[in-house]
Amino acid sequence: MSHIRSRKHNPTRIAAMVAATFSIAAGAQYANAADEAAELPEVSVKSQKEVPFKADESASQKFTKPLLDTTQTVQVIKKELLREQGVYSLTDALRNTPGITIQLGENGNTSAGDTFSMRGFNASNQLFVDGIRDLGAVSRDVFNLEQVEVIKGPAGADIGRGAAGGYINLISKLPSLDGKNYATVGYGTADKKRATLDVNQAVGDTTAVRLNALISDGNVEKRDEVDNQNFSLAPSIGFGIGTDTRFYLYSQHVRQDNTPDGGIPTIGMKGFYRAPTVSTGAPGPTAAQILEAQRINAGRKVDRENFYGSDNDYEKVDADMITAKFEHDLTPNMTIRNISRYGKTNVDRVVTGVNAISAPAATGADPDTWTLSRSRQRIDRDDEILVNQTSLNSIFDIGGFKNSFVGGLEFMHESQKSKGFGTSTQTVNGVAYTAISNPNANLYNPNENDLLGIPYAIPGTTTDGKTTTAAIYAFDTVDLTDQWQVNAGLRYEHYNTRTTAGTIVTGGANGNQASFPGYAVGSIAPSGGSASDNLLSWKTGLLFKPATNGSIYASYATSYTPPGSANFALVSTANNQNNGALDPQKTDNVEVGTKWDLLNNQLNISAAVFRTENDKQTSLNDLLQPEQIGKTRVTGIELLAVGQLTEHWQLSAGVTKLNAKAIDQQSQNNAGVVSVTNGVRWTPDYSATLWTQYQFNGFTIGGGARYMGEQKKLVTITDSATNNTPVIDSYVVADAMVAYAVNKNLNLRLNVYNLFDKEYVETLNNGGSRVRLGLPRSAMMTAEFMF
Repeated sequence: MSHIRSRKHNPTRIAAMVAATFSIAAGAQYANAADEAAELPEVSVKSQKEVPFKADESASQKFTKPLLDTTQTVQVIKKELLREQGVYSLTDALRNTPGITIQLGENGNTSAGDTFSMRGFNASNQLFVDGIRDLGAVSRDVFNLEQVEVIKGPAGADIGRGAAGGYINLISKLPSLDGKNYATVGYGTADKKRATLDVNQAVGDTTAVRLNALISDGNVEKRDEVDNQNFSLAPSIGFGIGTDTRFYLYSQHVRQDNTPDGGIPTIGMKGFYRAPTVSTGAPGPTAAQILEAQRINAGRKVDRENFYGSDNDYEKVDADMITAKFEHDLTPNMTIRNISRYGKTNVDRVVTGVNAISAPAATGADPDTWTLSRSRQRIDRDDEILVNQTSLNSIFDIGGFKNSFVGGLEFMHESQKSKGFGTSTQTVNGVAYTAISNPNANLYNPNENDLLGIPYAIPGTTTDGKTTTAAIYAFDTVDLTDQWQVNAGLRYEHYNTRTTAGTIVTGGANGNQASFPGYAVGSIAPSGGSASDNLLSWKTGLLFKPATNGSIYASYATSYTPPGSANFALVSTANNQNNGALDPQKTDNVEVGTKWDLLNNQLNISAAVFRTENDKQTSLNDLLQPEQIGKTRVTGIELLAVGQLTEHWQLSAGVTKLNAKAIDQQSQNNAGVVSVTNGVRWTPDYSATLWTQYQFNGFTIGGGARYMGEQKKLVTITDSATNNTPVIDSYVVADAMVAYAVNKNLNLRLNVYNLFDKEYVETLNNGGSRVRLGLPRSAMMTAEFMF
């Protein structure tokens, strides 16, 4: 929150009040009898009651005005809403905002951690904690969050590189002098157990400590062998709370021990297609190969509980961050802040992916003999970040115009180190590696006790990427009149990305030996590169207030995505966007919208129309030469309503209409086949979300639904009938909740998820061969203690 409330009393105002008091007292001595008999009118003082789901302001210091007067779409998801919904993961929390979709990963691989797109653009690396970029392939929990802020539209001026579709800012819980203690104990289906603790204690007039803790353990409904464990702590201390000078020291430590889920094959599902196998060098498939494909295409679904991995699949996550924040009020209308953070995350993960189905010639008529090939993927990755931000927030007048100003400096060092692994028989630098054990699984009756090998580490193939950034930014909103405001913001940054890696020279027709002349097959050639540039991102907006409780605005914003922006891994491939020699992609956004606080400021409704265009994507021109001519254009409409309709009736709802197009995008595979892309993957035309609840006589009854329109996997101009699982069908999922306040210290709540047990595809891989189905009907009973 960038506008400042004074913690000091104005001496002139106090003196005026004292003088007025003495004047009234003196006048009263001369009042006549009639005046003495007269009664002063009753004065009623009412404070604005907090609305559980509605936020009036962002916690970010980079916003110069309340949300009502902010010229872009910003949705705040408060902890009160997440608590009522029984939401625990960030992925589930983001289902409260339309226009966000979840991804699974490439072919046999599975993406780790929170992986999603916003308004048609990947936003997995646009996660922030208290305004600072958060790295790490971690599935985040909400136990230590006050709220989740979803800022949509290009935001280069706010956060720097990337952010073509927006970013997510997670706001941490911090100590306060008047905080309450809170604890939960929950048990649910699939033997899920969860307990949280939130203890906030004042230890002096201006000092407080807080501890948030989480322990959870449990399986996943209708998924054999898949389970998740999480133990997390978030201690914090605050000094000088309520004074002009405040200092907070806080940290978060996450330990996860999970069994990752590689999903199930798509056989038998709508759109499944298995092309006939063609032997190497053959002109086409044989009759037996055609028959095999026909049998498989007519095959039935597998049991959704089937687990195709091994009992030695694992995912271990260690994530730590420590933050120091200093604030000082220079004047009642000027505050300086400094925040420093160090964070490190390690993910060590072995997961099994499902691939091609085979129906052996001798027994192909018997589906119980069909098999499924499997891939093994290992990730051992370290993410590290060191950041320092200094900012100044001020409100002042220039020439009779009120200015709400934010300016700051940011220095940041980020690094990501990923080890290289192998699975096949090969010789590297004279060392012979034997292929790991990776037998096929029985398609309809897999055995988790199958002996599957763990991918082996290959020395010299670690990818080590680093980015350093120095930035200066400024935002200002000028009140031209009581009704008109104009704002502008910019961020100038210099970044430097360097990648060192080792690439195994494979040779052959489809190998890479030509890219590394002088290196023998089986040797490790140095790869990577460097990229350095200056970026100037900016935004501006004009706002009109037809009434104090409403606004109409128009805004324009930009952002840049340089090579290696997401994972600091630069390459030398000519038509790869991570080639350090390429220009940054540029994103422009135009948005026109309106926001209103209704029902005595208890309900906020907003509407926005926007157009976002990302330019300079790598493509092939008409001569099939690589060139940065590709574009992605997304136009849309978004409607939101958050707050309460009556004192006891709460609401959170939203709907988004998107029209996403790919322009001038074509590619060529190793066989010389050219593909033209005209769509954007995983971008539904419509998505909507709704949650509403009502309180009476100690009870709270609530429910909601979310709609996700059809999501296309196939976005190239080709025959969809011969493309495996080209789309994720649209779906509607409903949830319900009932709670009872036993007394002021105990509340019992039952959450039921997927009330009507709808079977739907939540995520599909890019190859179309495997899916993860959405959560079936399940429940969690939670006891909440306030003390």
